Amino acid sequence: MEIDAREKRSLYRVLAGVVVPRPIGWISTRGPDGDNLAPYSFFNVATPAPPTLAFSAGPDGDDRKDSVENAESTGAFAHNVVTADLAEAMNATSTGAAVDEFDRAGVTKRECETVDAPSVGESPVVFECTVVDTVELGASTLVLGEVQYVRIDEEVTTDGKLDTGKLDALGRMTGSEYTRTRDRFSMERPE
Repeated sequence: MEIDAREKRSLYRVLAGVVVPRPIGWISTRGPDGDNLAPYSFFNVATPAPPTLAFSAGPDGDDRKDSVENAESTGAFAHNVVTADLAEAMNATSTGAAVDEFDRAGVTKRECETVDAPSVGESPVVFECTVVDTVELGASTLVLGEVQYVRIDEEVTTDGKLDTGKLDALGRMTGSEYTRTRDRFSMERPE
């Protein structure tokens, strides 16, 4: 199969099916209509210095998603790491319905330490970010946020360092598929 991207209207299924697993950006924001919590599978770390996270949100009908509007308006958002035990809660927040997603998911709303955004109390790692920029790319909006503060629960650390084996983060595949990050192997870099 070969696809000429200049002729194809959407490569969403190819991108979402091949660029896997993707981290899940469980983004929480504060807005004029209340707090918002939603998962984004087009999410990743953008740069380590300054520490910057990025998520991309497509439109909600003809409007931009609440996460984008809120992040732009307050200049802040939080990313809550999704672990295996939070999978159902995260999935419950993927609806576009006008509801309090924290209540719908049955998770605890916790105030961030340094930015005007809520966070998920049960998430073992939370990144508090200030918005650096938003970029309109076609119908989607890319939001870049500089990390200001990180909360890491002791239960996912060993000797004072993050232990990815204890974190048990989820990854997004395609469609309704997710993956656990338990199957790991190590490989030394060549000298």
